[in-house]
Amino acid sequence: MSNRIALGLLLAATVLGSCNRKIFPTTAKPTAARPVPEAVRATNLDFRFLSAKGKAQYEQQGGNLNIRIRKDSVIWISASLIGFEGFRAYITQDSVQVLDKLHREYYAGDYAYLSKRLNVPVTFDMLQALLLGNYLAPVSEATVPKVSTESAVQKVSYEQAGLLVQQLIELGKGRVQQLTVRDSVTQNKVTVNYSDFQALERNPSPFAHTATVQLQQGQSAPATLTITYRNVDVDKERLLFPFSIPKGYARKK
Repeated sequence: MSNRIALGLLLAATVLGSCNRKIFPTTAKPTAARPVPEAVRATNLDFRFLSAKGKAQYEQQGGNLNIRIRKDSVIWISASLIGFEGFRAYITQDSVQVLDKLHREYYAGDYAYLSKRLNVPVTFDMLQALLLGNYLAPVSEATVPKVSTESAVQKVSYEQAGLLVQQLIELGKGRVQQLTVRDSVTQNKVTVNYSDFQALERNPSPFAHTATVQLQQGQSAPATLTITYRNVDVDKERLLFPFSIPKGYARKK
């Protein structure tokens, strides 16, 4: 069950990247995410190391979630059920390694794994922004977002490579409260609502302790993934990202 929860999390990110892979090149070296434009009132969470523990509910399945991030470099995800870890992922700017303990299988390679499993490509920056509730900037610097303000909410939208992206930013907190991305061709769509903002001990920026992700692929019924964080620590310590392949595991192609 836990591997399906974690794959549901990755599914949300893949819907964000549902256009041609050439639009989203990967690189072997960590690259900093693009800065937030001056006109956009969002404040991204700044850190070196982040760890978060909580629960994830994907459709009728639930489990524990453990996430570690080294900013713009590594995302480490572990999902477990009743104390048993069933899924672990180690994701960098140019590689994806996934350990499926329930089926004694593993994958090690590039982002083609997620594209093959879910039919759409994904990038590191997209997954990182989704997990943190950060502003998702256009990939191309030539794309200028449309910005409007109504009451206490700023709406930022842009279209790029067939993707329609809209973000609602709560001006009082300076944080994204909703992200919607739709592919105009496939109609794949993801909507993420962020709530339960709480201040972190070592960072003044409020962090959303609940993220509700609604996934819509084509005409299929939408699926819902809810992540509820229990503990979030920023720069408390230098984190480790353990990942190794046990003997006897079959490699997936």
